[in-house]
Amino acid sequence: MLWIDGLEAANAAPLDRGLEFGDGLFETMAVLEGRVRLLDRHLQRLVRGCERLKIVTPDLVLLRAEIVRAATMQGSGLLKLILTRGDGGSGYGMVTTTTPRRYLVAQPSRRPPIERGVGGARVARLPTPLSLQPRLAGLKHLNRLEQVLLRADVAALGLDEGLVGDPEGRLISGVMSNVFLVLNGQVVTPALERCGIEGAMRGAIIDSLSAAGVSVSVRDVAMTECTDASEMFLTNALVGVWPILSLEGKPLVVGPWARRLQDEVARW
Repeated sequence: MLWIDGLEAANAAPLDRGLEFGDGLFETMAVLEGRVRLLDRHLQRLVRGCERLKIVTPDLVLLRAEIVRAATMQGSGLLKLILTRGDGGSGYGMVTTTTPRRYLVAQPSRRPPIERGVGGARVARLPTPLSLQPRLAGLKHLNRLEQVLLRADVAALGLDEGLVGDPEGRLISGVMSNVFLVLNGQVVTPALERCGIEGAMRGAIIDSLSAAGVSVSVRDVAMTECTDASEMFLTNALVGVWPILSLEGKPLVVGPWARRLQDEVARW
């Protein structure tokens, strides 16, 4: 027998490993007039995550059809896809043949896409680092308690976003975004082999610039290099390109790279 909030429940999944252990992946996708932006990239990242976590890859034809149908019904907003390993008993032992369980939720946009010349982010470098775990680095897995706590820190500071590093002083990302810097005219973004999430928008920006003949330096970035940047901007699937207006209260120029990429993303 199972009770939830004091009520008998027959159809819940209390042994879903996503609920028990955070054993799964998720994708948060922007829906613009019934179309999912960067859908192929989201699905490709999901497949890579399944391979690394040894989760059975779902039927992508079926999954794509479900996403497209939900996006058409949603119109504009966001879709959140959660894929768990499914039911697997009460222990840590992994069953790699378990049928995964998928959840798809449509919601209004939390924040509209950032338009060119409109708005930007006030940020600060946060003192709490992300944990180093190369086996999970890059994955958008369900264990997000670090981000929950860091997001509370950002809210307490009255800011829009925070920059987070690792215990060794390397810049990794924003709490809910990836970060790019322009250093001596070179577009730079932190390497994510030790921790952090490889965002779908981050990858699309790197590939777009590369196709235009612009090399993006993906490397270890010291947190102290933020003060040397001529411009900085954040990216994620929902907001697109988000210029940083100030760092710890010091104004930053919204420069030509952010503006150029905002124009580019607006066409996607």
